[in-house]
Amino acid sequence: MPELPEVEVTRRGVAPYLEGKTVSGVVMRHSGLRWPFPAGLDALLAGRVVRSTGRRGKYLLINFDHGTLIVHLGMSGHLRILPPGIVPQKHDHFDLLVGGQVMRMTDPRRFGAILWHDIAEGSVEEHMLLRSLGLEPLEDKFSARELFRQTRARSAPIKQVLLAGDIVVGVGNIYASESLFKARINPKTPAYKISLARYERLVEAIRETLAAAIEQGGSTLRDFIAVNGQSGYFQQSYFVYNRTGLECRVCASPIRQIKQGQRSTFYCVSCQK
Repeated sequence: MPELPEVEVTRRGVAPYLEGKTVSGVVMRHSGLRWPFPAGLDALLAGRVVRSTGRRGKYLLINFDHGTLIVHLGMSGHLRILPPGIVPQKHDHFDLLVGGQVMRMTDPRRFGAILWHDIAEGSVEEHMLLRSLGLEPLEDKFSARELFRQTRARSAPIKQVLLAGDIVVGVGNIYASESLFKARINPKTPAYKISLARYERLVEAIRETLAAAIEQGGSTLRDFIAVNGQSGYFQQSYFVYNRTGLECRVCASPIRQIKQGQRSTFYCVSCQK
């Protein structure tokens, strides 16, 4: 599944083609993706100007004066900017015709989403899918002190707390494993047992890891393709993720793999105490 860096890479890729441009139409194939397409979306958007793009967790936000188009890539979705006239293929489900070009969403598994939030219903932050999300890890509000405060009653392993999304959003499986390694924290450690000083290292590690992944175009996930048709190369920098049995790049101990909440966790028993 595309994680925060992949979604941010996508946002940055489509932004120059959307922002300040006028929508000329919408094409919706089939009845929807994970949820039905919004009724009357073409009438809602035709002739309207895209004011800005944004991101909340793994949700891409396309902002208009009268509301926000919410895009989620699901397990296998991706967006492309194409010239008009490119014949859609089997898994091409949604086109936004804007600025003389086409933003096309492809989603083989159809777990993605195209949703509409009207400004009359309040801020997009109040949308049912967004209002319970945690802090953005790359913003100033996400701090070691806040992470420390919110984990005093959390006995779950720190890896699971990071993935839950209610304290901090967008730190998915790959980047949680990598960040915990960088901070030298064992992923099985109960969250409440981690000191403020260690949370300071973890917050810094999360920011550095996500920023590096964004800079390198994300990871080459099985189904992720960036707007330019290429995949990221952050996976070449992995210290622990998907390196089971290989030598730790720091101490040469073998990388271990365990299951936590049905997800694979990778760590070094020597570096991560």
